Amino acid sequence: VQLQASGGGSVQAGASLRLSCAASGRTFGNYAMGWFRQAPGMEREFVAYIGWRGTSTRYEDSVKGRFTISRDNTKNMLYLQMNNLKPEDTAVYFCAADRRAYRSSPPVRDFDSWGQGTQVTVSS
Repeated sequence: VQLQASGGGSVQAGASLRLSCAASGRTFGNYAMGWFRQAPGMEREFVAYIGWRGTSTRYEDSVKGRFTISRDNTKNMLYLQMNNLKPEDTAVYFCAADRRAYRSSPPVRDFDSWGQGTQVTVSS
């Protein structure tokens, strides 16, 4: 699967951004999808995922209540609505796909197919 993230930018703390991820190459709707991020000098970390049906989600604790993951299987698109952004959210954001189909709650380690990321910079 090929993934392309977009929608990043430079904003001030408290602002909102909506990231998008366009998928191609396999049946998008059959796979759980996730967002990850990597800050300079840091390991890539999990942010959120959504199950293949779109009915189950999971978030990293620091983004709960601020970020919302969603998907549109008719358009092969994944989204991440980010509200009340904080400087610690600054990172390159990547979308990824579950290695196996038809899972609602896959292990975070099973996401791959990393696409090109999009930079999010939040200033205080």
